[in-house]
Amino acid sequence: MPDSALEGGVPPQNSEVWEAVIGMEVHAQLATRSKMFCDCSADYLAAQPNSSVCEVCLGMPGVLPVINQRAVELVVKTGLALNCEIAAHTKFDRKNYFYPDLPKGYQISQYDLPMCGRGRFEMGDRAVRITRVHLEEDTGKLLHAGDALHTAEESLVDLNRSGVPLMEIVSEPDLRSAEDSRNYAEGLRALLRAIGASEAEMEKGQLRAEANVSVRPAGGDQLGVKTELKNINSFRALQRAVDYEIRRQIEILEAGGVVVQETRGWSEAEQRTFPQRTKEYADDYRYFAEPDLPPLELDLAWVENLRALLPELPATRRRRLELQYQIPEYDAHQLTAETATADLFEATVATGAPAKQAANWIIGTQPTLDAASLAGLIDMVVKGTINREQGLLVLREAQSSGKGPAEIVRERGLIQVSDLSALAEVVDRVVGDNPQAVADFKSGKQQAAKALLGKVKAATGGTANMSVARDLLMERLNR
Repeated sequence: MPDSALEGGVPPQNSEVWEAVIGMEVHAQLATRSKMFCDCSADYLAAQPNSSVCEVCLGMPGVLPVINQRAVELVVKTGLALNCEIAAHTKFDRKNYFYPDLPKGYQISQYDLPMCGRGRFEMGDRAVRITRVHLEEDTGKLLHAGDALHTAEESLVDLNRSGVPLMEIVSEPDLRSAEDSRNYAEGLRALLRAIGASEAEMEKGQLRAEANVSVRPAGGDQLGVKTELKNINSFRALQRAVDYEIRRQIEILEAGGVVVQETRGWSEAEQRTFPQRTKEYADDYRYFAEPDLPPLELDLAWVENLRALLPELPATRRRRLELQYQIPEYDAHQLTAETATADLFEATVATGAPAKQAANWIIGTQPTLDAASLAGLIDMVVKGTINREQGLLVLREAQSSGKGPAEIVRERGLIQVSDLSALAEVVDRVVGDNPQAVADFKSGKQQAAKALLGKVKAATGGTANMSVARDLLMERLNR
């Protein structure tokens, strides 16, 4: 069925009839200073096109690659974090294909002896099986007509990215929905950042998630024909692309058609997938052992030392935060998305802030204050010294000025007025000065009370304890 049949949207997925089966291939650029097989800088984003290159990453005849030990270390750490078996003996292979961004005409990758395999990634109360984690080099980058850097009817190639260490993590087809796919990719990103393997910024191309999507009759055990989704640059786009592709395949099958195994791109502008090329198979790449690199023998003691150095992983930390601090699962999930965020939370609570309030402030405002300053701010809000609105104002000023929250509260005279007699006097004055609003309230217009409360707030310069003021106002109006 042509894609034009899907214009204007596709029908909802019928989960009682069809089941989605999704596997993921995630590529992550490794956090190394130099490239995979030469000493060129791996920080290619800020460099002028084709300036961070040498004879090795340009694929000149006669040059020899040298393995980046740090890249090997980061792949092994990732494998350990994913509960993989680490290979004692591994090697590199040549993956042969011709494309303008691949100057050698082949990519140095790994095929039959990957560095890590047979692992699992925890997702809540279940696990996604990891098929393999292997190491390879990245390709260059094509800039097509209409890109930001040029507008001519041409395509340009920038080889700064060529040779950057790239790790590929391949899962088994254990995911069952577009939401699953997004959660898996986001969870993997959190893990990679926690162990320092990759910055994993999807928008910068440091993390690329490709989904292999198929559908089958619900309850079946045979896999359907899959399509591979590429050209996805955000987690939101990943979820939308997988959701669209599931529905597209269901519509084809329900119309009696056949799904074609192919690679499809995602159009963010049109919110649909589109065909790019037929899917390649391993034989198409003519893999053979890389003759310019020796096999790698990974020392068991070295591997175990890396295992001992692993930090607390996000999934483990999430469960601990829930139990130790009695916070909701959602809060723990948000806090552990970044190691620094979880660290700030625990340090803020250790300084004296209530756990739930600390979680709310950190998740809701993403503060850049140190733990002691943030705990002090939260304490003032909890005790009623200032209200939350004032607290947000103080937070913004503290972050921009570098002053402490308590100092800002004193300087701006923001201490909340909670004294009953002082507030009662203001409330009486506002009620007396606004007889029409009082009459409106008594005639059933509840909005009039809100307007009067606003005048109380204005009369105190925003320092009134609004909860106390509201009680006093309603008591006065209902006499």
